[in-house]
Amino acid sequence: MMSFMETRTTALLVFITAYILFVFLPKKRTLIAVIGALLLVLLGVMSPQQAFFAINWNVMGIFVGTLVVADVFMESRVPAYIAEIIVDKAKNTAWSILLICALAGFISAFVENVATVLIVAPIALSLAKKLKVNPTNMMIAIAISSNLQGTATLIGDPPSMLLGGFAKMTFWDFFFYQGRPSIFFAVELGAITSFFVLYFIFRNLKEKTTLIPVEKVRSWVPTILLVSLIVLLALSSFFDTGFSYAAGIICMVFGIIALLWEKFANKGSIVEGIKSLDWETTLFLAGIFILVGSITLTGCIETISGFLSGLIGENIFLGYTMIVFISVLLSAFIDNVPFLAAMLPVAVSMSNTLGINPSLFLFGLLIGASLGGNITPIGASANIVACGLLKKEGYEVKFTHFVKIGLPFTLVAVSASYLLVWFIWSK
Repeated sequence: MMSFMETRTTALLVFITAYILFVFLPKKRTLIAVIGALLLVLLGVMSPQQAFFAINWNVMGIFVGTLVVADVFMESRVPAYIAEIIVDKAKNTAWSILLICALAGFISAFVENVATVLIVAPIALSLAKKLKVNPTNMMIAIAISSNLQGTATLIGDPPSMLLGGFAKMTFWDFFFYQGRPSIFFAVELGAITSFFVLYFIFRNLKEKTTLIPVEKVRSWVPTILLVSLIVLLALSSFFDTGFSYAAGIICMVFGIIALLWEKFANKGSIVEGIKSLDWETTLFLAGIFILVGSITLTGCIETISGFLSGLIGENIFLGYTMIVFISVLLSAFIDNVPFLAAMLPVAVSMSNTLGINPSLFLFGLLIGASLGGNITPIGASANIVACGLLKKEGYEVKFTHFVKIGLPFTLVAVSASYLLVWFIWSK
């Protein structure tokens, strides 16, 4: 049997090693997370039971269920059909692109960011071909718009799901929490201000665009499913006030309905549908929960929190600013999911030490970690997917080119959101 100090040191070593490997081997992140989690159990840092309960199964249910519904929604071609209508109604190309970015943002508030990019990308690429322009800036704008709005609701992206699971926030709490405007409004203010950055980038594309309609809606059923899912998630907040099981169960039930519908309506294979899901990210999330669970269990979180609290002393504004902008900087280069998962308990512990409402640090952390990924092409999965799609079309995205768009967009969006959160939650 290991002593408490040995257990603690082992947990910290496995955790730090895993995080360093996430940075240098991003393509192997799932394997690293799973091996790290298994090592913690095999070395006796956690029992199999502790590891099982370290995983937030409600968040896992939300993630997997929403993925299935999003997949079927994408296949229905409804988003692509709506995008075509938007382009035809816009007064010129610049507004076509801006409205497509707004559509990507809207879809992304309810559908995972990568799925959103895959839904909207074909429209952007066909528009670029028609106009004989380079689609790089357009695709970057779509990716960063979807990352931004994915933060706005509980089901928009894994970081929001992590915060919801950790703080026991329901779908409705993302709009109004403890009687005050919540994270949704901070994100929307960031979206409005960063919209001007995108307008500046595309302002010279003045010609009128008309697309020949090619999209045919295969079925409106997936749209009805997605809307029903959102409504039920909002209603579930009233009977599962502790955010412990309902949202995950609802999403899984809707995922099963979506799979069954796909089988009977489109003669799709249920096995193939299940196989094609993003199991990599699912396993990665489970591994991260266990890794973070181990350092929480062994008391490392309190030590980190004590160190950071000592740095900022009684200055709450300094602490809040540090949390937001360190999160922005780090998540530009490392995956925001493990970073956020590790920092959530630290933020709460620091809030308790300073005697303030933890929502201030938690919301600041979510904004910094989610939006910081927009700075670089490797900062978020949606960016990697967008760059991959461009590469397939023969366009190589330079790191510096991405940063030229991503950095001003992020700084403007983060600053606006950061100030609003401070204004509402610092009292």
